[in-house]
Amino acid sequence: MNVTDSIAHILAEEGVEHLIGFPSNPLFDDNAAEKAGIRPIVVRQERTGAHMLDGIARVTSGDQVEAFACQHGPGTENSIGGLAQAYVESAPMVAFPAGYSRAKTNTDPKFSSLINYQHVTKTTEQLTDPDAVDETVRRAFQAARNGRQRPGLVEIPKDVFDEEIGEIEYSPTTSTRTAPDPDGVPEIAEVLLEAERPVINAGQGVHYAKGWEPLKEVAELLEAPVATTLNGKSAFPEDHPLSLGAGSKSEPRELNHFLEQSDVIFGIGCSFTKTAYGITVPEGKTVIHSTLDAGDIDKDVKSDYALVGDAKLTLEALRDEIADQLDGEPRGRLAEVEAEISSIHEEWVEDWRPKLTSDETPINPYRVVHELDRTIEKESIIATADAGNARDFMAPFFEVTEPLSYVGWGKTTQLGYGLGLMMGAKLAHPEKVCVHVMGDGAIGMTGMDFETAVREDIPVLEIVLNNFEMASYDTPFSGHYADFAESMGGYGERIEDPNEVAPAIQRGVTETEEGTPVLLEFLTAKETSLSRPDLA
Repeated sequence: MNVTDSIAHILAEEGVEHLIGFPSNPLFDDNAAEKAGIRPIVVRQERTGAHMLDGIARVTSGDQVEAFACQHGPGTENSIGGLAQAYVESAPMVAFPAGYSRAKTNTDPKFSSLINYQHVTKTTEQLTDPDAVDETVRRAFQAARNGRQRPGLVEIPKDVFDEEIGEIEYSPTTSTRTAPDPDGVPEIAEVLLEAERPVINAGQGVHYAKGWEPLKEVAELLEAPVATTLNGKSAFPEDHPLSLGAGSKSEPRELNHFLEQSDVIFGIGCSFTKTAYGITVPEGKTVIHSTLDAGDIDKDVKSDYALVGDAKLTLEALRDEIADQLDGEPRGRLAEVEAEISSIHEEWVEDWRPKLTSDETPINPYRVVHELDRTIEKESIIATADAGNARDFMAPFFEVTEPLSYVGWGKTTQLGYGLGLMMGAKLAHPEKVCVHVMGDGAIGMTGMDFETAVREDIPVLEIVLNNFEMASYDTPFSGHYADFAESMGGYGERIEDPNEVAPAIQRGVTETEEGTPVLLEFLTAKETSLSRPDLA
């Protein structure tokens, strides 16, 4: 057995179902992965492959840790953005980039994954000793699966792949959870119960911990409204009367209102990182911060109380303690809180209704989002929006009700990210309608991988908001993206009539259900109005 076959064997033992990336890498070239029962998928651009693995990880709560591989040199250079994005968004995967042969590894200007990936992966190693393949790969998977989940990477010099080694006996890694300090739970429960206007901010950690039900139970016991981060969108049902929606560059009006009026803010499974794409914690609030990564405590936002641990275990401990302290007596403010949320929300929606239902041409992009929100059943959808205005239109006005039905992001994000995310989501959940909304800029970055969706039978639904320029930057673009989709073997349709938006979406869903990737190109107006806290 050589090193290539050994790695393929280990991947199969780890439960890897997909090896995604780009040749030349012996894991692809020698059919090693396929012989081990792993589906190889070759993408048009390396970072899209990493984005696909990111999507798989996110819609499986980090349970499915898949593998990436690429060529030495140019392949590793092209891939760094995809791994960096997964690192920022805490998405686990294990990457196996080829490296230059051991004799050339340190020869300038050879690109070294060992050196250059250290800041965008959780662990980075170079396999120089073929006999250490099992322990080296095990460390990468262990790092990816446990604690704050992020990519692990093993660079394999070209000459190492073919080295012969003995048979290996490999036991797959496991995932562990950490519980919060039990001595800290009663005091925090008391602070939450004594608060006059508590607000809960739920992040992606709730998804990874599968803490959706205890989150709802804690909110209902406290009679407290719940906001989510963009990564955490869908962790709390947005049709729940205590929902405030997702914090982002554009957000529902009630979210900022309740944050400003709050006295205690409880962040669960979030980092409280200061970003343009998340909530801003107002001054003078009592902050309770619970997260898996102790490094996030007091990083950007000073906390008054903290609990470090798995979000589900933390929420369950708080739920039980709050219930005990309440002794079956509700706080008695539920109707008042729900009425306040509803009143602000309804007023906000009415203010935006002219854009959401606009009959203008070119089509207002808010009309596209509104029809998408109304057309596809929430139980059957997984959605995302790309960077820029597509995100700003979707985040507040596309309502999600099921856990893991939206893949958001919250720090730095590359244009074109969402195509790979939804291709990965579709691989993990072929029964779902996986929808990606993007603009002209995003399709220019990764649009050729629509052909990958066709070639690999991954029937995603792509929605392009085409206003012939990049968002609000006055940078003109051109293209007939529906024709492009057809030329790649998919279903493409260009829509100019606002009354055809919903029917076109329905046609697109039908095509995906029949196994065809779809691109719907909506000719839209330039829209610069956003639902910001100061304007919402």
